[in-house]
Parts: sequence; structure tokens; C-alpha cells
Amino acid sequence: MTIDNYKNVVVTGASSGIGEAIARCLSQEGLNVHAIARRTERLENLASTTNCLVHSMDVCNSREFVDLLEKIEVDVLINNAGVGRGYGQLAEANFEDIETTIDTNVKAAVHAAKAVLPGMIRRKKGHLINIGSMAGLYPLASSLYGATKGAMHVLSMDLRLELQGTGVRVTEICPGRVSTEFYDAALDDPELIENKKDSGITEVTSEDVSQAVVYALNVPQHVNVNRIELQPTEQTYGGMQFVPRSSK
Repeated sequence: MTIDNYKNVVVTGASSGIGEAIARCLSQEGLNVHAIARRTERLENLASTTNCLVHSMDVCNSREFVDLLEKIEVDVLINNAGVGRGYGQLAEANFEDIETTIDTNVKAAVHAAKAVLPGMIRRKKGHLINIGSMAGLYPLASSLYGATKGAMHVLSMDLRLELQGTGVRVTEICPGRVSTEFYDAALDDPELIENKKDSGITEVTSEDVSQAVVYALNVPQHVNVNRIELQPTEQTYGGMQFVPRSSK
């Protein structure tokens, strides 16, 4: 079951960054790509330069989102939509940012999987690809974002267990630092945004991530690529820190 055996693909968060790169890449591979995102103008540009079918909507509008998915015979679902609101320390996060991040990163992905899996199981083929993060696998000083990506990690593992014998595959793609608009959307302070964006290293690109998706789709049917971790050569995770307690 290589990429040639699939027809219809849904990509969420497709108006920029990783989602846009995946949508463009899979469209070039000859698949019918349904690109979903909120930003209509960005989607219109995607439609004008590819064969993608675009749908302007907020995946947090669960009913509208599910209604759309149930009208498409989805062979491949790319759960990519995600935000990093409340990216700093949880103690400083506000209510709205917590709700937005959980609704977008977790709730929408669960609804999407629920909507497309019955059809995949019935047809005995399909591929669910969750765009997670290294933040869901390793400690990060941003517990809200890390918790949502950790949820995607566990969702992916548990779905593989549930779907044994159905022919449906589940892959988790976990990027580290990727050159995208992530911080522009996650943070409000322009100075902090520029500081966060200036990593000083050669970052992974959205196109690099899209190639990982193609690889996972292209392996033979008897192979499931469980998880791909990719990060810049100059970035790593782990280590140990000792921070003295503040006297303030």
C-alpha cells in the first residue's frame, strides 16, 4: 500500500508552514488534497498554484469540521493543525490560550480521527498521520504545549493498538525546531518573537517534514512507520540543569 494506492487526502492547518508544504507535496504526488485552514486568502493562493481543494474553516468548530470530513472518502488524514498559545510557563497562561491550544492541538485531531476511521476500517486501508513534536516526547519548559503534543503521542500509540488487523496505519511525525511562523502566532511580544525566532542554527524546513510524510506513506503495506523524529543537527534534547531557588 504505497502512496499510489491512495486517492483522497485531508491536511489540516494547510495555509502555511508544515501543513502547506505537505499539501503542496502530496498534490504534486497526484493525490486529491483537501486543504483545511482558517485563512481564506492563504488558501486561495494555495488553490491557485496547486490542484488542492481548499476549505476555509476553524477546526475548533467541531460540528462543521466533522460534517465536512464525513462527506469525503478520506484515505489519508494529516492531523497537522496546531497552535502554541500559552507557550510560556503554565502559571502565566490565560484561560483563552489554554482553551485554544487544547481545542486545536488535541480535540480537533480526535474528532478528525473519529470521523474518518470508520470508512478506513470498512475499506481495509487508510493512513492517519499525526504531526506531533519533540516537545511531546522530551521535557520542555512549556508544559501546556508539551502536554498537547504528548497527548498526540499517546493517541498515536493507542490507535495503533486499536487498529490491529484493520489494514489502517498510524504514523506520528515529531519535528524539533522548524522554520515556520510558529512563534509569530504563539507569542504577542514582538521582541520576544524575534528572540525566539533567532535560533542561530540551520533549522529543519517545512519541506523536510513533508518528505518524511511521503516516506511514511510510501513504505509497503506490511510496514508501519510508527514514529519519525527529526530535528536540526545542531539541536538536541535532554541533559540536566540545576537552578537555585529564587530568594524573591
